[in-house]
Amino acid sequence: MSVRIGIIGATGRMGRAIAGEAVAQGVGIAGGISRAGAVLGEHADALSLAQAADVLIDFSTPQMLAQGLDAARATRTPIVIGTTGLKPEDHALIDAAARDVAVLQTANTSLGLNVLRKLVEQAARVLGPDWDIDIVEMHHRHKLDTPSGSALLLGASANVGRGAASTTELNRFDRMQDGPHEREEGGIYYASLRGGSVAGDHQVIFATDGERIELGHRAENRAIFAKGALRAALWLAGKPAGRYTMADVLGFE
Repeated sequence: MSVRIGIIGATGRMGRAIAGEAVAQGVGIAGGISRAGAVLGEHADALSLAQAADVLIDFSTPQMLAQGLDAARATRTPIVIGTTGLKPEDHALIDAAARDVAVLQTANTSLGLNVLRKLVEQAARVLGPDWDIDIVEMHHRHKLDTPSGSALLLGASANVGRGAASTTELNRFDRMQDGPHEREEGGIYYASLRGGSVAGDHQVIFATDGERIELGHRAENRAIFAKGALRAALWLAGKPAGRYTMADVLGFE
């Protein structure tokens, strides 16, 4: 089946990378929009774009999320959401949309990073709470959200591995809050660095007395995210309504 993609956030770094990857793979592009309007093709808004596309890919901003979801629901067009910095109310919108249309939402479309998530989950399950877990991430100077969505995904995997009640239950973001204090056993701690043009580095460190395990992933360019997003979109096309993840694309679940 020939699949045509529609890109929301087409002028951003990821939007441009996805368009380039689609051309390289011979995947059809129905068009693309940004906050300013159409930038690829003749579709002036998300609804018009969704009507022409077999699947939407949204790498825009949280402020554009609702219009993309509304368009996807109105036309029953599956949508891949890679926008980061989402809040609980944004996820509620995604949950509502997934009742009507196929939605795949992820903070990272890299195939390697998603394999790393599975390794982190397995390690956390086997090693137990007496192994400290730290997640260190670095991105380019222009990235605003901290920690990165990918770091939170890795932390969620560690939480799942440890059997936490929620994917954020054991997260700890600031050891200096209310003054220095000792490390909490079982806590998952984060450190974020911002500088230069780093596409994305993530390292998960498991440490205990006398030994340490370091699992990591380094993104050398944005092409890897574009390839993963395109693979997710092609996989999602034609799927029934529901909420999906990159683990589904990779066959983990």
